[in-house]
Amino acid sequence: MKFERLPTPCYVVDESLLEKNLKILQGVKERTGCKILLAQKAFSMFATYPLISEYLDGATASGLYEARLGYEEMGKENHVFSPAFREDEIDEMIEICDHFVLNSFSQLEKFGEKIRAAGKSVGLRVNPECSTQSDHAMYDPCARGSRFGITLKNFRPEMLKGVSGLHFHTLCEQNADALAQTLDAFEEKFGEWLPQMEWVNFGGGHHITREDYDIELLESCIKRIQEKYDVEVYLEPGEAIALNAGYLVTTVLDFIDNDIDIAILDTSATCHMPDVLEVPYRPPLIGSGQPQEKAYTYRLGGPTCLTGDVIGDYSFDEPLKSGDRLIFGDMAIYSMVKNNTFNGMALPAIALQDRKGDCHIIKQFGYEDFKGRLS
Repeated sequence: MKFERLPTPCYVVDESLLEKNLKILQGVKERTGCKILLAQKAFSMFATYPLISEYLDGATASGLYEARLGYEEMGKENHVFSPAFREDEIDEMIEICDHFVLNSFSQLEKFGEKIRAAGKSVGLRVNPECSTQSDHAMYDPCARGSRFGITLKNFRPEMLKGVSGLHFHTLCEQNADALAQTLDAFEEKFGEWLPQMEWVNFGGGHHITREDYDIELLESCIKRIQEKYDVEVYLEPGEAIALNAGYLVTTVLDFIDNDIDIAILDTSATCHMPDVLEVPYRPPLIGSGQPQEKAYTYRLGGPTCLTGDVIGDYSFDEPLKSGDRLIFGDMAIYSMVKNNTFNGMALPAIALQDRKGDCHIIKQFGYEDFKGRLS
């Protein structure tokens, strides 16, 4: 099936672009000896897991369902972190996960012995208390009052027996300079205990596949920690795996004139691209410009009853008309994993574009998917 024949709305992941990202990550692995995991919270299109598993070492999860998905569909290393694990789920997770990252010493007391007895690796998430984000305070794990990780004042070295690794995650869509800054704080606060560890996990938020990313600095950071402390280094990026590798195809339904020209689409910001409202940000749209940059400017809105269901303002060379298809870029990440059926909105179809340019519909959704989540 060709792109123009896809049903709308539809997420499309481009296999060639996905593999391009994976090859960049593979290069980092080969030059440093580190291991890289897919953070499924950003991208969980398991139809692509066979391809991803050719390049990466496994997956990381934040709970039982993601852990099961990684175990069943990836079949490689399976890591899991949670701010607090549930007693009624821990046994099943021990069966399917290799590495557990615990968020507190109380969780270590509660579950550590059971996890180790099963031959699984136990780590602790620490908080270096090093904020490197100015524009993403909502996504700053080191923000004041953060629930993520053990701070130095709460660190208990006497309880480290049987702990194999330390984990930190402080970044969000950032370059390697932020990692280097974080590592300085991490070593200053927790470095004295690293020689007794087997591994260190640098977490996610590394935008490694972005064009301006400083891969050389990243690799220098990895090698320095490996050589200085004789540990294995893990990275667990999410966005970097599928960055700019997907689209959301939508159709123009109608127009409203209310001081500005408004185009109503068959896709919804709140339902199908929730980060547009949550971050917020203005998603890229192929063939468009900034408002007033081109001849015709429209506000693009969704078909739900939410007043704020607005994607953004865009300009075009030609006037839009009903039936036109618009293609939003960078829609593989934090889209399928976060969408919802608010207001009875149908979920977009999911398609994969192969290396020849042909599109294959992987999944379509209907009324039963909406009704099945309710009671």
